[in-house]
Amino acid sequence: MQFNHNMKTKQSKFEPVVAKPRVNVVTLGCSKNIHDSEVLMGQLKGNQIDVVHESNNIQANDIVVINTCGFIDNAKQESIDTILQFSDLKEQGKVNKVIVTGCLSERYKPELESEIPNVDAYFGTNDLPELLSTIGADYRHELLGERLLTTPSHFSYFKIAEGCNRPCSFCAIPLMRGKHVSKSIEDLVKEAKFLASNGTKELILIAQDLTYYGLDIYGKRNLSDLMRHLSDVDGIEWIRLQYAYPSGFPMDILDAMNERSNICNYLDMPLQHITDNMLTSMRRGTSKQKQIDLVNKIRDKVPDIALRTTLICGYPGETEQDFQEMLEWVEETRFDRLGCFTYSHEEKTHAHSLTDDVPEEVKQERVEAIMEVQQGISFDINQTKVGKEFKVLVDRVDGNYFIGRTEYDSPEVDNEVVLNAKENYARIGDFVQVKVDRAEDFDLYGTIVK
Repeated sequence: MQFNHNMKTKQSKFEPVVAKPRVNVVTLGCSKNIHDSEVLMGQLKGNQIDVVHESNNIQANDIVVINTCGFIDNAKQESIDTILQFSDLKEQGKVNKVIVTGCLSERYKPELESEIPNVDAYFGTNDLPELLSTIGADYRHELLGERLLTTPSHFSYFKIAEGCNRPCSFCAIPLMRGKHVSKSIEDLVKEAKFLASNGTKELILIAQDLTYYGLDIYGKRNLSDLMRHLSDVDGIEWIRLQYAYPSGFPMDILDAMNERSNICNYLDMPLQHITDNMLTSMRRGTSKQKQIDLVNKIRDKVPDIALRTTLICGYPGETEQDFQEMLEWVEETRFDRLGCFTYSHEEKTHAHSLTDDVPEEVKQERVEAIMEVQQGISFDINQTKVGKEFKVLVDRVDGNYFIGRTEYDSPEVDNEVVLNAKENYARIGDFVQVKVDRAEDFDLYGTIVK
């Protein structure tokens, strides 16, 4: 891994903290990292340590904990830049100590220690007790399931498992997060009850692979059982599934979706590509026809479902024919939500032995072409919602507007519902009934009717 920085640093010997100054937690990367930062902050609060999240009010006695991402090049560089920023502030005496944790330090700890030595300590993804000890705190088992939310209190990213057993050729997650480890239903229900008692209304279930849940501890895929137990928790009005995997997809989760009104008709299932040669090289354990059949079966079983997927452009060996076949498939399948990314050539992954032979500008052109098609699909789908009413969860206020979501949309990545605050009244975290007056590519505009 190459480190892009010019700052000169001096080795500083780490000394244990005697007092308990404020801890400022900085989170980079995905929703799994958000969850991990919230658990860390809950433990610190339980140790009577003052803790804030991404405070701009930097104090000289701050211990800054940076929870890093190490997934792809852009994310790695952002993490390095952030470490250097706070390392420089430490050199200037503007913060007390800098501690780095998360995926980047799990993957590149020796290199980081060599290149940026004035960071006080580096920890991996499973080193929470050791990290807490460094700050002068104890890991408290009785706080299991308790977190200090960094999201608005009405929704929470709800991690049901850690790690991944899938062999995808392009993915470095197993290098950083290890093998799949499910949390027990008992512990997850306890956590859900704690969150609900503190105002959480929506649980967004996350893992590297939701559909693998339970195989390691129950001997079977047990996501549907977990969904039903969580559905029974008082106060939880929406349960949303993110990061399903197509190979070995457990169809019984769709039964739970149909049975329970508080399980959203929403599924995020990254399919990555569609041609057989790409899926084989990616080691996805599926085929073009199997993926087409799976999407059709899901839609047949839950006709009202919103399907979200993500795709990769520019994987090694992707020909123009491969790309055109994927583009045609996107046009035909008409996903409700879709994201697309350029391939990143990651060290120590199986695909790293392949030649990264698609030029970056071609990768980007292909992403833009797919997103242009998806923009038109999203516009057409949204037009069918005009004049209809939807249950909307209000997420935030933006100027003179309330911004919310339907059950068919996840925070930050999907469509939003815009309500004029001068004509409508709501509070953040409210569920309101909204009539859609007009629609654009990725936004709906409406009026509260109830």
